[in-house]
Amino acid sequence: MDIKQYLEQKRQGVDRFLDAVMPPESEPPANLHKAMRYSLFAGGKRVRPILAIAAYEALGGTAPTILPLASSLELIHTYSLIHDDLPAMDNDDYRRGKLTNHKVFGEAMAILAGDALLTMAFDLVSRPESADGLDPRAQVRVIQELAAGSGNVGMVGGQVADIEAEGKDIDLATLESVHRWKTGKLIRASVRIGAIAGGADADQLNRLTSYAEDIGLAFQIADDVLNVTGTREELGKDANTDASRGKKTYPTFFGVDGARKLADERVASAIAHLNDFGPKAESLRELARYITARKN
Repeated sequence: MDIKQYLEQKRQGVDRFLDAVMPPESEPPANLHKAMRYSLFAGGKRVRPILAIAAYEALGGTAPTILPLASSLELIHTYSLIHDDLPAMDNDDYRRGKLTNHKVFGEAMAILAGDALLTMAFDLVSRPESADGLDPRAQVRVIQELAAGSGNVGMVGGQVADIEAEGKDIDLATLESVHRWKTGKLIRASVRIGAIAGGADADQLNRLTSYAEDIGLAFQIADDVLNVTGTREELGKDANTDASRGKKTYPTFFGVDGARKLADERVASAIAHLNDFGPKAESLRELARYITARKN
């Protein structure tokens, strides 16, 4: 399959849905909605929603039921980026080639825009119309997955560990733990949400979870490599920022080539978990390969 064509098709579908459910910039409070839309439509690849869609399709799902559930993941992801860029966190000036939210709207409005996107994600995923054709118990499981993947035992917990590790001589096990939480838990939730919506049995859910955990780690390793090797034009933000903040990364431990090899090994392991899913899971296989081949 043509993974670039698949990604573009699914990205457009997610963007159309998000544009339809997001309040227009003119709706009060207008400045808040401008700030929310500014970051949400800044050119994201929609990897997490697409992973949810691909997992759903791997189980034979074809109905549009998955779009609200998948799109909630992008609201969470965008909120996390707005907050990550704040002066108290990573203090970044650019994101996806554009000024970061707080540089345009101010720190207070950026914080509130992130808060609103986070809250809206749970509003969206819990709406009755979002469960059209979905068992109510499955909808509750999806909501729980979203909370676990993004909160104190997921992404936010990983962000805390990442901050606490800055400037410290951490070991490899600590680094992996940080990344499995900070990046991996929301990716894990993405795949599991698609699987639950698709009616996965316990064995299928376990195998898709293992796939997600492998690609989550591969994704972060690839990000670490890009931070060292990428240009500002490719990344849409400043390069080599990890070293300047005193962060240990996979290239710190393995070098660039060694880190790339490790990411490739995780991708191979992820794909092996899909052996029994047949051709319907081909998009998941190609997404795993894409993760280490991307340039931003």
